[in-house]
Amino acid sequence: MSKGLFRLAGIVVLVCSTFSTMLWADSGKQVYTGTLGKMPIVLEVSADGSEGRYFYRKYRKDLVLSGSREGETLVLEEGDQRYGEHKPFPTIRLQPKSSGWSGEWTSPKGKVLKIDLQPANLPQIPADTLPYLARLHDKAPYEYLRLQGMKLTQGKTETFMGYTLQWWSDPQSKAELFEVVSGYNAEERKRINQQLMGRLWQEVVGYYGCFANYADAYYAQTSQPLWMTPNVMSVRVSTEYFCGGAYPDQVNDSLNLDTKTGQSLTLDDVLWVGQGKPLHYEENYDAYISSSESFSAYSDYRGKELAPWLVAQLLKLYPDQMTVTTEGDDDCDYDDEDRWSFPSWYFTEQGIKLDPSFPHVAAVCGNVDWGVLPYSLIKQHPGGVALQLP
Repeated sequence: MSKGLFRLAGIVVLVCSTFSTMLWADSGKQVYTGTLGKMPIVLEVSADGSEGRYFYRKYRKDLVLSGSREGETLVLEEGDQRYGEHKPFPTIRLQPKSSGWSGEWTSPKGKVLKIDLQPANLPQIPADTLPYLARLHDKAPYEYLRLQGMKLTQGKTETFMGYTLQWWSDPQSKAELFEVVSGYNAEERKRINQQLMGRLWQEVVGYYGCFANYADAYYAQTSQPLWMTPNVMSVRVSTEYFCGGAYPDQVNDSLNLDTKTGQSLTLDDVLWVGQGKPLHYEENYDAYISSSESFSAYSDYRGKELAPWLVAQLLKLYPDQMTVTTEGDDDCDYDDEDRWSFPSWYFTEQGIKLDPSFPHVAAVCGNVDWGVLPYSLIKQHPGGVALQLP
């Protein structure tokens, strides 16, 4: 791994001796650290005390809390009652103190453990911290503290399209992604790897978030390089998950990068068929980044301009595939504009590969082996970022 990234991609380091207390009032939540019995914990609770969660630092997995107040006492019941099981769960009763809370944790069988909590103090972060981890530090301290001390496992080294890749994975979640260790200059690699390692840590956070929602959840992530050139690259990130709800789901997402700047690319950065300046609305997994564009304008353009244009082009390029197709009980209706308002996409040798979007019940229709818009067509409708395409 590159020297500047190793400390924070290989292990989340909290080493600075200058500490600052943070309120995180914008999220409406308070974060505390302390002990339950002899075990160190991190606890997050909403401002009104109605809900929260905590994890043992040793295990890192969330235990959901629902709360109420009895005078000055905050009563937090552990466990998720959303599915009507109404099992007996441990209860935490907390009284305010000059700085934080103190009280008792009581099991359904009457076992009592002392609990002591103080407002979380986070160190200032080193200058070379991954941007994603820096955002967690500032906007999601609970998640930042969860990652404290976690180490990634070094995996295989491989060569893809002339670029050397070093794989890394998280032992608990099994999430994996790679760094680029040769094939671009040092500054380009640094920016690219910040994106790649940031996405890997996002997947780790997603794994723990899934288990917070449902005790019998599962979350499995894999990734693979799809296309790499001196100017652009695409990486597939696939996730199968069940985090509660009616059914499991699968997402095949692509991380598309401008390798000269390290910036992530949206489809509108590459292809624009609207009027005026191209929009740049980021639909990403990082909830701590705000898009500069309004979703309303973005959605309007996608539905009223992009989707009809895509359907017209694809009908010319793939007339047989775009006709109504039946897969089992599912009518794919590839000529329906709604399928192409928010397609997933990635770079290929021939052009941009588009995959239509379908609800879970018709997921069989979503992965197609056609749907490539040739670069000759893309270049006639350039997007908001100047790119050198094949």
